[in-house]
Amino acid sequence: MGVIKSLEELEKIREQAKDLINLRKDNENKTRIVVGMGTCGISAGARQVLLAILDEIKKRNLNDVIVTETGCIGLCKFEPLIDVIKPGQPKVTYVNLDAEKARQIVAKHIVNNQIIEDWVIPNI
Repeated sequence: MGVIKSLEELEKIREQAKDLINLRKDNENKTRIVVGMGTCGISAGARQVLLAILDEIKKRNLNDVIVTETGCIGLCKFEPLIDVIKPGQPKVTYVNLDAEKARQIVAKHIVNNQIIEDWVIPNI
């Protein structure tokens, strides 16, 4: 980054920083789904899991859910896996998923706040 040469440049940078902070605050109140997309996850079917989640969110018109990807977290034998992080609640990690299970997680956990215990690994 170069030297700031005007007050206008500084103001522009300030506004961009405020927008990023506000975006972060808005996202704090949203449910996050983090999909493991390391090579181990992808080879186990994570891409289909991700697509099923995105499709189900779109079908249900859920605007308060953010879906992100992460790399390998070292639990390769449990792939595909996702974390569901709802505001004010502990993280829930679902393991050994497929597209159908992913759709059920959106319907039951995301929409109806019902954790599907049979697919959950204890907090990691």
